[in-house]
Amino acid sequence: MTEKAQPLDAQALFPHGIAGVIFDCDGVMIDSRAANNIFYNRVLAYFGLPPMTQEQEDYSFMATSRQALLHIVPPHLHHEIDYVTRNEVVYQRDIVPMLRLQPGFMNFIDSLRSRGVRMAVHTNRKLDGIQTVLDIFSLPSYFNPVVAADTAAPKPSAEGTRHICAVWQCPPQHVLFVGDSEHDKEAARGAGVIFAAFNGGPLRGEITAADYTALHNTLDAVLPPVSGL
Repeated sequence: MTEKAQPLDAQALFPHGIAGVIFDCDGVMIDSRAANNIFYNRVLAYFGLPPMTQEQEDYSFMATSRQALLHIVPPHLHHEIDYVTRNEVVYQRDIVPMLRLQPGFMNFIDSLRSRGVRMAVHTNRKLDGIQTVLDIFSLPSYFNPVVAADTAAPKPSAEGTRHICAVWQCPPQHVLFVGDSEHDKEAARGAGVIFAAFNGGPLRGEITAADYTALHNTLDAVLPPVSGL
């Protein structure tokens, strides 16, 4: 059931300001849904299967790639998945060049960095996959730590979000998680972190923003001043 939107009051949510922001990757940092759908549909086409249903698309966008492939490929073909993704439909070779940063993302993280706000990534990609994405867009210096599906329990588990707060030695109530799925929302809430639902879908959080301009405007009053000013 979709939650009713609540009036936004960032100062009430963050009476002591924001110390850190955690980002999901797909759909939040990068515009990847169409590219990921191409990947999964090419795998299905290799097996002579029809494209994903809407249910399969929605599941695959939240899940790890392994979970998604096991979900959409019939069990009697599971033993061939590794061969296909290693030799026939290669994500890094065929799909990564299609990825694009979300509009406004660089301006937003540059603003956060200029204000001394810490940033991290919590994704259901594998670590080598998210590192590839960060490297392509020259982003590694922005994010520490980077939590992936093979370094902590995949979302919706809150393990990765709790780990980030622990590394930062930061109370969760001073942290914002920006995500676009129910798995992101559960990971945030399980760790006691405020959740921002991003990208204009039906998902709702304590904060809901369609794009980075709207998110920045919502948070402006609770962000620290720009360093040196």
